[in-house]
Amino acid sequence: MIDSLLIANRGEIAVRIMRTCRRLGIRTIAAYSDADRDALHVAVADEAIRIGPAAARDSYLRPDAIMQAAARTGADGIHPGYGFLSEKPDLARLCVAEKRVFVGPSADRIVAMGPKIGSKLIAARAGVPSVPGYLGEDQSTKRLADEAERIGYPLMVKASAGGGGKGMRRVFQRADLIAAIDLARQEAEAAFGDPSLLIEKLVMRPRHLEVQIAGDKHGNVVHLFERDCSVQRNNQKVLEEAPAPNLDPAIRAKLLERGVALARAIDYDNLGTVEFILEEGSSDPWFLEMNTRLQVEHPVTEAITGFDLVEWQIRIASGERLPALQGDIHETGHAIEARVTAERADQDFRPDAGRIVGYSEPRQLRIDSGVAAGSEVTLFYDSLLAKAIASGETREIACAKLAAGLREYSVLGPATTIPFLIDAVEHPIFAAGKATTGFIADAFPDGWNVARPQARLARAAAALLMLDALPLNAQAPSAWTRLSGFRLLGPAGGLSETRLLAIEEGKTVALTVKARPDGERCVVDDEGEIALKVRSSGNSVEVEADERVLRGVFERTDKRVRLTLAGETCDVGLEAEVALSAGSAAGAGGSGAVLATMPGVVAEVRISAGDLVDAGQIVVVLESMKLFSSLKAEIAGVVADVSCQPGETVMAGKRLVLIEPKGEA
Repeated sequence: MIDSLLIANRGEIAVRIMRTCRRLGIRTIAAYSDADRDALHVAVADEAIRIGPAAARDSYLRPDAIMQAAARTGADGIHPGYGFLSEKPDLARLCVAEKRVFVGPSADRIVAMGPKIGSKLIAARAGVPSVPGYLGEDQSTKRLADEAERIGYPLMVKASAGGGGKGMRRVFQRADLIAAIDLARQEAEAAFGDPSLLIEKLVMRPRHLEVQIAGDKHGNVVHLFERDCSVQRNNQKVLEEAPAPNLDPAIRAKLLERGVALARAIDYDNLGTVEFILEEGSSDPWFLEMNTRLQVEHPVTEAITGFDLVEWQIRIASGERLPALQGDIHETGHAIEARVTAERADQDFRPDAGRIVGYSEPRQLRIDSGVAAGSEVTLFYDSLLAKAIASGETREIACAKLAAGLREYSVLGPATTIPFLIDAVEHPIFAAGKATTGFIADAFPDGWNVARPQARLARAAAALLMLDALPLNAQAPSAWTRLSGFRLLGPAGGLSETRLLAIEEGKTVALTVKARPDGERCVVDDEGEIALKVRSSGNSVEVEADERVLRGVFERTDKRVRLTLAGETCDVGLEAEVALSAGSAAGAGGSGAVLATMPGVVAEVRISAGDLVDAGQIVVVLESMKLFSSLKAEIAGVVADVSCQPGETVMAGKRLVLIEPKGEA
């Protein structure tokens, strides 16, 4: 058995691995980047060691940095978690060379099954059918385009390496193919260091099913039943459950048999997952890919089998036989997992970031979390914060427990998907166990939207919180003091009147703040006047308006306030009216401004001031949590201003480019 284990990962999976290690008496060592110095996994570990700068390519994706950390701390084993280096052979090979235990399959198994192209060829030889498509070595754009014509539309462009929805693009018509190939290559290179792509027929309404398998170094291979992971957004899983609901016993038997057959074909020697898709109305599951690592959704399998899968990994890697053979593995009850991510579900799951100023977990659920109050959610890594797992004797009980627990789960700071998850779990389609990968579009055809009855009040309170942060002596020359109508109350230090521009979710609203003799203030917007009082202490805030008192938390940075009030989140940029030119303000409200659609890092700027652009032309490429978005000009015209540069971190709603119509230019 391993004595000390370096976890070459971060977030909830690092904390999860440490929990098993503590039970087994294994010393844990956390690897951390500069962005994660104060992260939860660092605090939970017995020891922690820095491995590099914030960017994953300079830290968590560097096998040499991981091995140096293991040598310096005396770790005799390394666990890669999932993502990062977990499905690359480099770390496994280095562990063998330096006589350290790699808690995962051997390098040759990773090489065989890691790339999707290679794994599909092996599956074919093992008699396991795959989705029809192109798996060739010729990666030229022309060849990919030719193969796309052969396969026919709609189709999927997909990165051969890695997973997690990165490097994947659905293409419904020929005109969109080249852009999809370019973006998929960029994402694949950024996330996995391998730009290779494959093209598959796009199965429009499949179920996404997977088989948990395990093998040891003594030739034993078993399955631990199946999971259904059909509820997805942007090709990433949202809800996962075990066993798969409403699955015909004959299809289940075929699924489990094929999963084990593929594992046996390569003498698989640790935990892994064989993924399939089942086309609606079909009885023949197609092989999709094999993940040679622990899955994010492994807790639902643990819940129905009673086994600790991280312990299985450690024991198998240490040379032990499987803890149980097939006849000793049974399933009981039902389990469902919800992935809690820092995203705006009401804005097509746009990633969010910021500091968590309040955090409380429900007691009736298993929560695998990588964050706590004070944690900083950055743009350098994916958006997963935690996983909420409910189990019960029946699926109905598990669903009810999960929805109830999510209602008690409080994460104050960045927007999270918790409100969406509650609606999804309680939706009739999911409740009936009939979800396909098109569930979100089916359940919410106009997109999911959260009710925000306090939106105007929260925006007004955010404006006052920003003004309250101004120094008492606000007479120094600035955009604030140059504003006509900006007056001080003298010794009181409060603002008599000022005009602001609030920028929220790409829209600009003019606000006028006025002081009243009774200490109350009012904020005038385009809908009228709101009278309110705001009291703050630390990160806590109390807002009194219309004889009601609402409480929440907030974070205030330069020209920006993020406020959670009565469970609703408001994220608003605030500028003195003079700080934005008339043309800029008009552009923000019209189509001449190109705004950041999410917090992110500017990957490319494809235009310069003075350039002529066409409507629909890509002007900026934004990277957020390893996903790339192309921002396009909405109008034809001349680039009047470029206010961003490659490598710059920008917040959602920031104006990146201003375009003047040709006539005005």
